[in-house]
Amino acid sequence: MAKVKNMAEGAPGKLIFLFAIPLMIGNIFQQLYIMVDTMVVGQGVGVKALASLGAADWLNWMFLGMMTGITQGFSILFAQFYGAGDKFSLKKAVGNSLLLSVGFGAVLLLAGEGGLRLFLRILDTPADIIEGSEIYLRVAFAGIPVILGYNLLAAMLRALGDSRTPLYAMVAAALVNVVLDLLFVIGFHWGIAGAAFATVLAQCISMVICLYAVLKLEWLHPQREDFKPDLSMMRRLIVLGIPVMFQNCVIAVGGMVVQNVVNGFGFIFVAGFTATNKLYGLLETASISFGFSITTFAGQNMGAGLYGRIRKGTRAAAAMAVLTSVVISAVMLMFGKPILGLFVSGDADQKAEVLAVAYKYLAVMSVTLAALYLLHLMRGVLQGIGNAVLPMAAGIMEFMMRVCAALLLPRFMSSNGIFYAEPLAWFGALAVLIPSH
Repeated sequence: MAKVKNMAEGAPGKLIFLFAIPLMIGNIFQQLYIMVDTMVVGQGVGVKALASLGAADWLNWMFLGMMTGITQGFSILFAQFYGAGDKFSLKKAVGNSLLLSVGFGAVLLLAGEGGLRLFLRILDTPADIIEGSEIYLRVAFAGIPVILGYNLLAAMLRALGDSRTPLYAMVAAALVNVVLDLLFVIGFHWGIAGAAFATVLAQCISMVICLYAVLKLEWLHPQREDFKPDLSMMRRLIVLGIPVMFQNCVIAVGGMVVQNVVNGFGFIFVAGFTATNKLYGLLETASISFGFSITTFAGQNMGAGLYGRIRKGTRAAAAMAVLTSVVISAVMLMFGKPILGLFVSGDADQKAEVLAVAYKYLAVMSVTLAALYLLHLMRGVLQGIGNAVLPMAAGIMEFMMRVCAALLLPRFMSSNGIFYAEPLAWFGALAVLIPSH
């Protein structure tokens, strides 16, 4: 099943594109099952349940972002060792990353379940939706070990140039999630908890598929001695993993500040904002894929000492990313309203109010989407060559811009001001990264 790829050989643009395509398709399926969660809950349970999902979004994303961040950081070292042909060090890195992930997962699980109610109160979650948000997140956080396991295994495979297996895993998870959503929410009437259960069980499927692929790759088979804690190796993993994790965490905290402001505008506004945020994941899909692709490409070529190839690959990837963003923006501006309508139910007046909020937000993000794509690309290159500090600094700037915009713009532009927090955050982060390129 697993097909590794040496990205230090061949045409850089073609390699990056072919590596990114399965990631894009896999991410699309991931976003589709997130969207199905939202559609089933919004149509089958109601607007308040949809708002409950929205109020839980950024807190859920923060924990997910920390898990993907730490494992993405680990994958940089995996890719560099693979590019250098250093099988011994790669196996030791895999063994020590597993030890670190077990400890990290335990901390996240305890923090999530123990502090959930406090987090939701800090976010000023409206009283009429806080119970739904808590129910959803209780179930979602219970799946932290599974989600972390999938992300670590997928990171190992991507580092060795295998982007197909994570695709197969995500397609399988998406199909399972859709079936279970309909069964649990519509069939069993479990409400918002049913959607969370469906997602966690679907992630189990994706983890098992990636585990099967990893077990077939001798390069990723650590021996007993590789599980012995190696402080030097752990330090190298942490130095790469923590900045990426912190970057994602800071971005998510900024998002929670935005959510706090959004919550103050009532559940109709929250529901509209939520509908667009679910599409945001689809808008971002290709940019994330290009980011992962260039990270693996840069990491393997860094390990092989081929620095010129990194610059050539970056230029090719930037052109592809911008073109992709323009196409997606055009599609969303033309067909965004009917797509958003799939998330919303209720009486005609209420539905019209929710859709008006949702489309305004979608239009603002669509016309600035190219900035997001360049941001992921520039961040991915730096991470791939082992520079996790500058992307972290960009994440801090992103946080500052998002928070300042969320707190200040509504004072002058009413609720519409909140729509500009996200694009301004992208431009702020780009301002930090552009001079390094």
